[in-house]
Amino acid sequence: MLVRQSTAGDIHDLQEVLRETDLFPPDMLPDMVLGVDANPEAKEVMLTCEAAGTAIGFCYALPEELTNQTWNLLAIAVHPDHQSTGAGRAMIAELERQLTDRQGRILIVDTSGTPAYAPTRAFYTALGFDEEARIRDFWDTGDDKVIFRKAL
Repeated sequence: MLVRQSTAGDIHDLQEVLRETDLFPPDMLPDMVLGVDANPEAKEVMLTCEAAGTAIGFCYALPEELTNQTWNLLAIAVHPDHQSTGAGRAMIAELERQLTDRQGRILIVDTSGTPAYAPTRAFYTALGFDEEARIRDFWDTGDDKVIFRKAL
């Protein structure tokens, strides 16, 4: 398993990841990837996890405006066939390493408070994130926004 910067060549495989995980519409992905690929001035970080030459997952983070090195993990997805293989953990470890190199102080991530997202919340907790806040009924009635925080 290899975690590296995302490139335009990953778009097709990563769109399949999005179709399988239903994280967000796959047609949004090319602009994200192209915004960081071949752009040395990009503020965002987008990493791809590759296995056997195929992109199986990605994560995407950006600095929070008007903060001192607080970063927000906006997306992380792993193809269902490769979940629970360490791919997500490997991407978070590399993201944390890169953000630390950029003098990042804090990494935050938002997720859902519904029972369906209990494994996601457990994933962040296992990686050392703390539940920092919960906004009731944020995403929808009965669907809280849960904010996790980790000092880098």
